[in-house]
Amino acid sequence: MRPVFLILMGLVLLLVAWRLVRHRTGWSGRVLMSGAILLAIGYSVILPLYDARVLTPLTHLIFYPDADPAIALGWHVVKLLSMNGGWFLFGLGLALHAGLFESARPVKSVPSLS
Repeated sequence: MRPVFLILMGLVLLLVAWRLVRHRTGWSGRVLMSGAILLAIGYSVILPLYDARVLTPLTHLIFYPDADPAIALGWHVVKLLSMNGGWFLFGLGLALHAGLFESARPVKSVPSLS
């Protein structure tokens, strides 16, 4: 049941992000979609492989004597970059999309004394 939920969650995040940036141009759409793609890969591919025990988690490395620690560490780094980087870019893209970093009022020019 859990891998199906993870796959659906990754696809729904990707669909929601695509619907948000469908008619937008600029960096907000690019950042939001790149975060959504990283999250979709993490939730739909990497985490179900860990759940199915295809990939060995670092915490279970001692229980599998034939497992390669370098491969386990590599997949752990890929999972960390995909999930943490995905949430960071997704949140930054949402903030840019909402105009959070734009000024609320126009800046008035200061009159010169000369």
